[in-house]
Amino acid sequence: MVVKNHSSPVMAASPNQSLYGAPLPPLPSYSLEPTGDVFESISDFWLSLVLPVVVYWVASLFFHVIDVLDLFPQYRLHTPEEIVRRNHAGRFEVARDVIVQQLIQVATGAALALTEPAEMRGKAEYDVAVWATRLRLAQRALPALLRLLGLNAAAISKSVSASHPLLARALAGGQAPTLAAPHAGVPAFAPWELSVASVIYHVAVPALQFFAAVFILDTWQYFLHRLMHMNRWLYTTFHSRHHRLYVPYAYGALYNHPFEGFLLDTLGAGIAFKLTGMTLRQGTCFFAFSTLKTVDDHCGYAFPWDPLQLMTSNNAAYHDIHHQTWGIKTNFSQPFFTFWDSLLNTKYKGRRVDRLADKKRTEETK
Repeated sequence: MVVKNHSSPVMAASPNQSLYGAPLPPLPSYSLEPTGDVFESISDFWLSLVLPVVVYWVASLFFHVIDVLDLFPQYRLHTPEEIVRRNHAGRFEVARDVIVQQLIQVATGAALALTEPAEMRGKAEYDVAVWATRLRLAQRALPALLRLLGLNAAAISKSVSASHPLLARALAGGQAPTLAAPHAGVPAFAPWELSVASVIYHVAVPALQFFAAVFILDTWQYFLHRLMHMNRWLYTTFHSRHHRLYVPYAYGALYNHPFEGFLLDTLGAGIAFKLTGMTLRQGTCFFAFSTLKTVDDHCGYAFPWDPLQLMTSNNAAYHDIHHQTWGIKTNFSQPFFTFWDSLLNTKYKGRRVDRLADKKRTEETK
């Protein structure tokens, strides 16, 4: 199915009306067609549902093998004996509850994806041109802004025209008589305008969407997670199940009460996806990366070469403090950054190594 743009006045002429008496370059026409799948063997719909689950278990298996074979004991946060002695949930129980949560996650993800309109392609050139138009309009506003500061944009433009022609053109309000399309009298975008617009459309906007989604998910999880600890009924009824693991390990990351798992993880990620206007493919990457980060935060190792533990201070060692009796009312932030803990003074103040050393000395004197 192909949907053609007939250049309606609202869609095409509106952003390219003349401003300050000078016409703007016309926007290109476009034709839409359904976006194909990334892989022939699986549709994007099913990939969005399956990939986070696959990432969860592949990453968990990686850390489980390291744990069982005791490959890097120097980077362990706890000893293997502590996993057996201190945890109040067996590995089978943990795996079972994780699978239950993932079934809920897949069902919710399917419902969410089915509410999305069919994704189309073929409009990228048009959207890049829209951003180029915005750049041109920003240039036209620049002389007036400089005038408010008492600066003569025309004089500055003339003085730098030889050494910095692009800057001179911007200071002149984006005017360049030599920039014309092959059709006489039709204005055109400068190559740099199209290049910058392309970077904005293909890189800057998706990056902004991703970090906005990270902020939304972090905010959602921080306040609900903290509420689960502050309200006794919520803690004993729901959240206490996750804290049966005093010594976290990778595939215990999603060991939760099903209601809590849906509320904190599944619903939080879904809201972030919807509010940021991500495409299904962007959402798939966001869900998979969030899953990987969550597993890594519960892996039980402080690897100095783990990029996920280096990217932010919210890592396995940070979250492990929250699982200890002496840190359970602190370090609520998850899964990406710790800014809410810092702003609201819920970050653990002491040093983890000091508390563990004190604990070890106490046990040795018994």
